[in-house]
This record gives sequence, C-alpha cells and structure tokens, in this order.
Amino acid sequence: MRFSRSFPPYVAPSTSVSGVMRGVLVAMIPGLAAQLWQFGPGVLVQLSIALVVAVAAEAAVLSMRRRAIVPVLRDNSAALSAALLAVSLPPLLPWWLTVFGTLFAIVVGKQLYGGLGYNPFNPAMVGYAVLLISFPKSMNHWLPPADVAAYSLSWGDTISAIFDRSLPNGLTFDALAMATPLDTVKTRLALHESLDDIQAAGSFSRLAGKGWDWVNLGYLIGGLWLLRRRLISWQIPTAFLGTLFVSAMLFFLIDPARYPTPLFQLLTGATMVGAFFIATDPVSAATTPTGRLIYGGLIGFLIFVIRSFGGYPDGVAFAVLLMNLAAPALDYWTRPRVYGHSR
Repeated sequence: MRFSRSFPPYVAPSTSVSGVMRGVLVAMIPGLAAQLWQFGPGVLVQLSIALVVAVAAEAAVLSMRRRAIVPVLRDNSAALSAALLAVSLPPLLPWWLTVFGTLFAIVVGKQLYGGLGYNPFNPAMVGYAVLLISFPKSMNHWLPPADVAAYSLSWGDTISAIFDRSLPNGLTFDALAMATPLDTVKTRLALHESLDDIQAAGSFSRLAGKGWDWVNLGYLIGGLWLLRRRLISWQIPTAFLGTLFVSAMLFFLIDPARYPTPLFQLLTGATMVGAFFIATDPVSAATTPTGRLIYGGLIGFLIFVIRSFGGYPDGVAFAVLLMNLAAPALDYWTRPRVYGHSR
C-alpha cells in the first residue's frame, strides 16, 4: 500500500496579513454606515479620496524603491490606513487636505520607515495628527449629526463643497459647521458653565453625544466581531475602555457639574474606533499580553487627561502616538520568562 507524502509546514496558517486587514475593513462597516447616516455622503467621498491616494502613493514609493508592487498592495494595509484616516476626518474637509493627510500617512508614516512591519507609529494617526496641528480650523468643521441637524446636503452639494468649496442657498461653512460634543463641553466648561447648563441649552446629552452615540455603537459592534474572530486580542480594548471608564467615573463622582459621565466618554468622539481599530494595530502596539494591558490602559488614561485638561477635545490620536513610542519598552520589560531561565 502506498501513502501520499506531505511536506512542511504541516499546519496551515489560519490567517494572513491580507486576511486580517480585510477582516478589520469588514468590521468597520457598521460604524461607517452609522457615520454615513449621521453625517451624510461626505463620509464616502472622503473615504474614496483617501483610498485612491493611499494605493497610488504606496505604488509610487514601491516603484521608486524597486520593490514588487502588486504583492504589497494585496496585503490591504494601505487601504486600512486610508479608511481609518478617512473616518476620522470631517465630512466636508477640502479634498486637498485629505490628499495631503493620506500622502503623509503612507509616505512618511509608513514607507519612509521601510513599509509594513517597520513603522513605529500608526500611519493613519500620523496623517491625522499632522492635519489637526497644521489646519485646526478646517479639521473642526464637523457637520451637525442627523439627530440634531435642521437640514442635509445632497450628493451634489457635498461634492461641490469638498471640491469647489461652494454651498447652496447662501450657506457658509462657519454657519453649517457644528462643534462636536467633546468640543462643546471643553469650550463651555472653560467659560465656567456647568454641565447642567450646557445640557439645558441642547448642546449635548449627559449620557452621550447626540449622533455620535450611534457611530460609537457601530464601531463597538464591529470591534466585538473582531474579538469573536480573534483578529485582535482582548487586552488592549478592554484595558483602554476600562481605564477610561474608571478615570471618568472617579472624576464624575468628585464633581459631576464639571466632568461628564463615563458613558459620555465611551460613546463620544473616536473612543470605540480608537479602542478596537486604531490602538490594536499589530505593528505599532505592544505585543506581550502584559504589555498590551499596560499599553491599552495608558491610552485610555491619556485620552481622559487630554479631554479633561488638555488643549484638544478628543485626544485619541495623540494618546495612541505617545504610547506607540512606549511600546518597545513595554515589550522589553514584560517579556514572558523563558522556561529554565531567569528574567
């Protein structure tokens, strides 16, 4: 009797880089759908611009480096960076700023360091931080969410606003824009108003940012799916959200007139997309189990500090980038002990 022979490796890998990236992109669909519902077609326009620019930029750099283009593009990492950047941008951001931010993310944040696996920072957050620091006014021109908006823009109006900077019916961008709930709370608390006064004015709900709660719930659903599929580990999002919740609860109990509820912190801004999709980047995050817990916990704490005492209303990007710097040290000091050897 003759037997067929097989050759190593004998265990087929359950996932690949392209498969993981593709899975994360799929998991973003509920949150992206919620953003489209709340903020209109500008979300998809920004996503389309970022995807085209990211793929073209990566192909151009690979060509200049005389590297194979198609295999690298197939890993879907450029598309994921573009998607994470696009969903972080205001829907009516001028097209050239989206192009600039995406170019910076791919060329400087990723390829300058050697490509996927070598970049010390999350590329999408590098592009976002550069835009926020360089063009703060444009980056704060968010549309009011559908839950509180008195009007909506059509596809044609949206495209004209993004590419021609023209609005219908004599509208201006300053009149059309609305501060995010986090920005509203930070600005009006600085004027010594209480949260009860701000809520009475209809600017936000004590439980969550109006409209933003649906967006965060959408990304929470996608994040839980990632955990179920084991495409990300549980340590980072759990420590991230747990530390943010505990920090917010502590200060809320001390002074509820000046510190929003923990639920407001969790369901506003980029909290859920940060916890499940940005902080869990396998390249720039910590990799040991203990290191991931510390990494995620410190990101959550930094977000609360920046939101409550810093100069920016959200802080997810800056917290992630700061902890990207600390990830190698965390991995070094939390390495599991090799059996038979001292630490």
